[in-house]
Amino acid sequence: MTEKYSDVLAQWLAELGYTHCFFVAGGNIMHLLESCSHTMTCVPVVHEVAAGIAAEYFNEVHLGSKAFAMVTAGPGLTNIVTALGGAWLESRELLVIGGQVKTADLNRGQVRQRGIQEIDGVAIAAPVAEKSLLVDKVVDRGTFAEMTYCGMSGRKGPVFLEIPLDVQGSKVERAELDTSTPAAVPAFEPIAEGTLAVIAQKLKDAKRPALLLGAGIDREVAAGLQDALAGLGVPVFLTWNAMDRMGSDHPMYFGRPNTWGQRYSNVLLQQSDLLIALGTRLSMQQTGFNWQGFAPVAEVVHVDCDREELEKGHPRVDLPVCGDANVVLKYLTTQPGGAWGEWVAFAREVKAALPLVEDGNNTGDGYLSPWVFADKLGALTKADDIVIPCSSGSAFTIMMQTFAQKYGQRIVTDKGLASMGYGLSGAIGAAVAGKGRRTILVEGDGGFIQNLQELGTAAANKLNLKIFIFDDNGYASIRMTQINYFGGRYVGCDTSTGLGIPKWEHLFAAYDIPVMRVGIGYEKDPEFLARMEAEGPAAFLVHIDPKQTYFPKITSRVTESGGMESNPLHRMSPELSEATAAQVFRYLPV
Repeated sequence: MTEKYSDVLAQWLAELGYTHCFFVAGGNIMHLLESCSHTMTCVPVVHEVAAGIAAEYFNEVHLGSKAFAMVTAGPGLTNIVTALGGAWLESRELLVIGGQVKTADLNRGQVRQRGIQEIDGVAIAAPVAEKSLLVDKVVDRGTFAEMTYCGMSGRKGPVFLEIPLDVQGSKVERAELDTSTPAAVPAFEPIAEGTLAVIAQKLKDAKRPALLLGAGIDREVAAGLQDALAGLGVPVFLTWNAMDRMGSDHPMYFGRPNTWGQRYSNVLLQQSDLLIALGTRLSMQQTGFNWQGFAPVAEVVHVDCDREELEKGHPRVDLPVCGDANVVLKYLTTQPGGAWGEWVAFAREVKAALPLVEDGNNTGDGYLSPWVFADKLGALTKADDIVIPCSSGSAFTIMMQTFAQKYGQRIVTDKGLASMGYGLSGAIGAAVAGKGRRTILVEGDGGFIQNLQELGTAAANKLNLKIFIFDDNGYASIRMTQINYFGGRYVGCDTSTGLGIPKWEHLFAAYDIPVMRVGIGYEKDPEFLARMEAEGPAAFLVHIDPKQTYFPKITSRVTESGGMESNPLHRMSPELSEATAAQVFRYLPV
């Protein structure tokens, strides 16, 4: 008995663990969409980019099921490219299946377009995908599984499969296609026992060691090593993408160093004499643009699954190790702890001396300090909350500098592409994956307006989503750049310069989503607390000063040649007082 090929594909996807599909319907994907609607939960979104972002965040939450995105040909594909780019830079799994015109209507490179809405999606997606393939004929189950596995082994990344309409609708004999499915095995270079022993010896010999854990450290591995890391006694630092691998109250947790990092974390990391970086690519955002000044007195051991990242030339790396960083972390936690009590005591002293909520920022009367907001929000959250701290702008950096995570939370962001508009779509995917777990989104008003149409998706699905919007009349980060470097000449950054910001109360009312403004003392407001605990979506407008300053930060200056020159990580602005610098820069020149 013959079956429609799209029915077979839908069943294979379910067997591969996909339970959800985020999609925008279209004629060139109609067969596969109808088939998937029988085998999994299909969540319609308003714009294709939201489908890709939601699927990425759904998968990154890691709560036992997987999602993919489905789009039609032409604009369906071009609209989702931003999501492919974001997942590519973050090394995350994302399967995108795109429709295409009938094989007879493919232009095959002979003309610009033959079929209606035809565009070469495979060529467009190729630079931001592990594999970008045109499935222009029926393939068996094993071959299809191998196509999807491309983005799961080794360094992860998106996969784009483009399936013409007639291939989707063709009649096939399932029995002839049911070949065995290969196992998805991570492809890591093996790390020799001798190399592990060398790293362990370096750790034993160090006086001021530090572990920097990136997203290459699996949540499950980190969960099993919480006590072991406490017993090891080495200060642990987390990258932004690994923010939820530890709770902020872990005895060996010492924050998130970064260009926009926590000052005390930057100061401490820069004074380590051995830095073991595990599962992080050590990007310029992590090391600072002045990467020559990263870890200036440390020997740097860098473990990553991508050899090209180890050999890119920045920052300086003394011992590059290609392989699975989880293997190294598990090995190190089996080793006896060293004599690092003085170093840990100093780290705690620096942490106490450099609080996350600093004095010195200008917050106008009646406005809520964004640092105070994030600090209070962290205290209000629960260990099973999902937190989406957006992906760009001041709201993002405030959360990453100040929010105190609880162990057990899922925290997902997308900092590589740092695109505005990611927050709401990512929160939707995370909330669907969470199956009722409260999802908290913090987003700037400028970023939120870039994808606000997905409020309809949140409302229609009655998601338990709490939306916090920094209401500061536009693009705060761009506004500060124009103040700092161009004498305050504002161009397209707020309503006075032509940027369209909605009347928020009217916008949320259109979707029947309750909304309220929050200000100073919001954490004690009974109405606010009740809305936070209620099921379903709710919005909160955070009253932020449009002229709010954002310190500490790594400052840069424009050189005479027009280039930029930045301070190293430990030299955040404003500069510390002489007394404080003398206290916290014990192992660095003041």
